[in-house]
Amino acid sequence: MKYFGTLGAAVCTTICLAAPLWAGGETTSNPEAKVYIVNLADGAEVSSPVMVVFGLSGMGVAPAGTEKENTGHHHLLIDRPPLGQGEDGADELSYGIPADENHLHFGGGQTEATVELAPGTHTLQLVMGDMGHVPHSTPIVSDVITITVTE
Repeated sequence: MKYFGTLGAAVCTTICLAAPLWAGGETTSNPEAKVYIVNLADGAEVSSPVMVVFGLSGMGVAPAGTEKENTGHHHLLIDRPPLGQGEDGADELSYGIPADENHLHFGGGQTEATVELAPGTHTLQLVMGDMGHVPHSTPIVSDVITITVTE
């Protein structure tokens, strides 16, 4: 399945072939592209709400649904295994990133977000998605960072 729109979006069904781990979708990416979290370092202590600034080099940002070479939009993964790992790892690489409390979609082309996080330890990872929220062929993912939210 591919997921379109922002959090709470409608689910559209499509037929896709299963892809090997880290294959990604059909949309190619710039092999030099990098996505990263600009303002938070691994191990940072912050208070909630948490501002997360998205960085991208080697490609451009375009809203979901925009078919333009070397573009995509951001997804923020919170408190879940790195992209491609876990129960649905291969599916999210081939079919699309789900939209829920652990997978925030920024299909409007946003480059930052403020998120409410409970006190404690949390993991964050950025993933670029193509026009249909599917990771690119050769997925563009950030390192997973761990932050601690203090009261």
